[in-house]
Amino acid sequence: AWRPRRAQHMASHIDQVLALLPFEPPYMEAAGMRCDFVGHPIAAQPRATEDEARAFRAAKGIGDAPLALLLPGSRRGEVTRIAPVLAETLIRMVEARPGLRAVLPAAAPVADLLREMGKGWTIAPILLDPAEGDTVKRAAFRAADVAIAASGTVSLELAAARTPMVITYRMNPLTYAIIRRMAITDTVTLVNLVADSRTVPEFLGPDCRPELIVPAALNLLKDPRAQDAAMALTMERLGEGGEDPGLRAARAGIARLPSR
Repeated sequence: AWRPRRAQHMASHIDQVLALLPFEPPYMEAAGMRCDFVGHPIAAQPRATEDEARAFRAAKGIGDAPLALLLPGSRRGEVTRIAPVLAETLIRMVEARPGLRAVLPAAAPVADLLREMGKGWTIAPILLDPAEGDTVKRAAFRAADVAIAASGTVSLELAAARTPMVITYRMNPLTYAIIRRMAITDTVTLVNLVADSRTVPEFLGPDCRPELIVPAALNLLKDPRAQDAAMALTMERLGEGGEDPGLRAARAGIARLPSR
């Protein structure tokens, strides 16, 4: 979506690509490579149950309060840029929805940074330490009523949990201007791309502002099923309920080996 010429560079070194996303094969095949879509690993990962989500809410003292999931990314640079936006977004959401709670699952590379940044937040979210493990994280995703997330693969994790989402990203203005000129799609969110939909709102670059993000998140709290169809279609197209992507990848690789 951002640098289609990469396929041309790959073609001089690579014979076959095992693609995780269903829209990738045409780019690879146009460049002269063989490409098999094998499904995405997220489609085969465990899902939290409703009981686990309720247990998570009880353990964290959330109860039946509306719950927002804050996901500022996993790299220090993006967290430094996006976390302050989410802090102000949370303040405005609580003003509009008193009693709203927030959970912030911290990725291991930025956990210490988020702890330090959190000391300055007017309203502190519940910070999930990465040591609590994936089971707790999945329960948090399932328990949340809405997520505000940095653009990336996390949108597929949210789709797997059927958590309505708003996607945002902030970067250097010059970098953003260059990338926008290079882009060949009008969306960066994987759920939108895989489902061929535009139901997930995006606030990127100069639009990564609380005054724009908050209304979109509040709308999802009012209409939590608005993205259900797009999320379900995304997971279906990624292979949910089908053969394990690892097995499909192995079979695709074997099928392409030269016969003796």
